[in-house]
Amino acid sequence: MNLILLLVLVIAAGAVLSVQAAINGRLGQAVGVLRSSLLTFAVGAISTALLIFFFEPAHAVSLLDVPKWQLTGALFGVVYMMVMVGAVPVVGTAVATVAVIVGQLGMGMLIDNFGWLGNPAIELSGSRLLAMLLLALALVFMYRSNSRLAD
Repeated sequence: MNLILLLVLVIAAGAVLSVQAAINGRLGQAVGVLRSSLLTFAVGAISTALLIFFFEPAHAVSLLDVPKWQLTGALFGVVYMMVMVGAVPVVGTAVATVAVIVGQLGMGMLIDNFGWLGNPAIELSGSRLLAMLLLALALVFMYRSNSRLAD
């Protein structure tokens, strides 16, 4: 797949996550964080099961054959969903999203730098640290802007 097309798709996926956070934040206020999360994961599981049934090619390894630590990734989605459903109504979609990106970038840089979880090592550079600092600064400015509106 073309690298530029792949990056466009990743950006689009990020945009969809913000829409999901905004919708789930409202739903969570109406029915509760856990019920909202349950609906999201139930619909996601059914949709994914249909995609697997109709489109997924056969693989030599099944979910039962992979190292068990690789299955723990699913638990992180639960944490993300519940935190976002609770946070979006309080701090807004943009601030919650930028805060998530700060966390993703920070952990991503650590994973890259040390080659954790079987990923290739990519050295931590000054430009990566500067990007992290600028994103953290953006989060501070956005949060402070929200605080002024609430006053």
